[in-house]
Order: sequence, then C-alpha cells, then structure tokens
Amino acid sequence: MKTYKIALIKGDGIGPEIIDEATKVLDAVASCYDFDFKYTEVLMGGCAYDITGDPLPQDTVRTALSSDAVLFGAIGGDKWDILPREKRPESGLLRFRKELGVYANLRPAVVYDELINASSLKPTVIEGVDLMVVRELIGGIYFGEPKGRDENKGYNTMVYTRSEIVRIAHHAFKIAMERKKRVCSIDKANVLDVSQLWREVVEEVSVEYPEVELTHMYVDNAAMQLVRDPKQFDVMLTGNIFGDILSDEASMLCGSIGLLPSASIGDKIGVYEPIHGSAPDIAGQGIANPIATISSASMMLRYALGEIEAANKIDAAIKKVLKEGYRTQDLAQYDAKEVCSTSEIGSIIANYTAK
Repeated sequence: MKTYKIALIKGDGIGPEIIDEATKVLDAVASCYDFDFKYTEVLMGGCAYDITGDPLPQDTVRTALSSDAVLFGAIGGDKWDILPREKRPESGLLRFRKELGVYANLRPAVVYDELINASSLKPTVIEGVDLMVVRELIGGIYFGEPKGRDENKGYNTMVYTRSEIVRIAHHAFKIAMERKKRVCSIDKANVLDVSQLWREVVEEVSVEYPEVELTHMYVDNAAMQLVRDPKQFDVMLTGNIFGDILSDEASMLCGSIGLLPSASIGDKIGVYEPIHGSAPDIAGQGIANPIATISSASMMLRYALGEIEAANKIDAAIKKVLKEGYRTQDLAQYDAKEVCSTSEIGSIIANYTAK
C-alpha cells in the first residue's frame, strides 16, 4: 500500500473545521483504493504568529517541501490587521508561495445544475459554465521591485520575465489540451509594456500547441464578458493581479464562494486550498461550507498524486449530495431538503465517497 505524505495547514478562522472535513473524505476514498495518507500538521497565518512570532515558520516550509502535497485551509482575521505588514498572515502566505515556487494557480469555476438559481445571473447565462482560470502566482505586481511608500506617494512595479511567462503559458496550454482546447490570454497590452511582452511570449508558446485555439482579450473587456457570456471561455490565462480579480468574479457565477477550490502548482510541490477566506465571523459555529476544501482535496488527488479515479469519486459524491438536497447554511435557500452543519455534510460526502 502506498502512503502519501500530506502537509496540513489548518490556519485561522474556519480553517480547522473545513480541513477536518476534507481529511475525513480523503480517508474515506483511500479506503476504496490501495493507498493511504500520513498527515503532518504545520502552522501558518495568525495562529503561527501567536505561537512563534512569525506568520510563516521555516519548519512549515521544510515540512511542505518534504511532502507529496499541501492541503491548506484559510488564514487571516481582523485581530492581526494591526500588525506590521511583514507580520500579517497574508505576508506569510505570499512568502510561502514564493519559497515553494508554486507559480501556477488553477481556479475552476463550474456551475452545478442543482445550484443554478444560487447565482445572481440568469440561469440561461450560466447553465453549463465550466471554465478554468490559470493565474501566474509568484510574479507580477505583488512581487515586483522597486516598491514602497512615504506619506505622499506609494508605488509598486509590475514585472514579468520571459521565462515566467513561458512556464505559465505552457501550463495553460497543457490544461487546455485536456479540456476544450481553447485558451484566452488576458492582458492590458494596449497600455502596458509588460502586457505587450506577455502577449508576444504567449503567441510564441502557442506554436507548440497547434490543436489549441488562442485568443487575446483586454482585462477590462474580460471582466465584462465573464458576466455577459461566461460560456465563451474554457481556459483563461492571465497574470497575478488580473487573475486575482477575475477568478473571484468567476466564482460568483457559481453562486457561493464556499464551493470553489484551487490548486497552486510548481515544479516541486502543490498547495491545494479553497478560494475563500478564513471567515472569522462564523468560525466555531459549525456552519461553514467545506465543499470548496473537499473539492481542493480532489484536485490534490488529480494533479499532485495522479489518483484520477479517486478524484472522480469525490467529485461524484459532491454532485450526489447537492442533487439530493443537502445544503450548508449558505445555500439553504436553494432547494434544500436538509440543512446540514459543516461536520454533517462532510460525513455525508465521505459516506457517499466510500460506497
């Protein structure tokens, strides 16, 4: 029997609750196959600062790099907003991504038929939506130098090198080859030099994927098109700040941010996490939706461990649970037959997964 080493970062707020449900489902699917998991819990975020004085202890980085994958909950909360920027949970997360080299952020947006009325958009607009945002994660304006501020001025620099664009473009085209073979590259090449380079390099990489149709779109138009006609997109390839904004917009096509997973992948390791935050206002109440985290665990099986059949089993269990009307509180108004707690819906998904 193969044992996969998983670094668990539960984090802050609802993080521990949703990670517990994801590992429950992972253990259930492992019981159906010839593998199991060894979990090592490590700290990051506000909880890490409270214990160690650092939102990202080096032991967390070492453990992550020696694991097969990282499953991560959420970090942050108002109580740490008063800290200097370098001590805040979010700074720890940015450092973590950089140190692990996870440059490709994958954020799928899939509309479940059972929740088609949960979106604020018309059902005819979102029915059948299934797209993937591929966001470059460790370059661009969040990491560019120089940056700084004084009392009268603040500045950041958007920088992309050819090699950074090449590797994220290859990732997007490879994913497109497994989907509908369409890539839309999002930039602002009409006004930004960095976007002009981005567009040129993406064009060069596309030659290696003749089966994939490549189009380009300015980011402001892409933001509009996502709500006007989201079904036109298959794979959306973009940089860090544009991808940050567009992927959150895409999440709202699906009706609840509590449904959507993500994967952050590099050459050495991948980090799998829900796209939502730590929601400290509902922490400990047992009402958080764990489906995004459980879906992230499915992405971990698919992309990090190569356990495609097991990933499909979890995805099918989630769809079955939604089809049968089980809902957490955030989705209670959408055809709920039974409103469940965080733990209850995790157990139901685990039970269906194990069958």
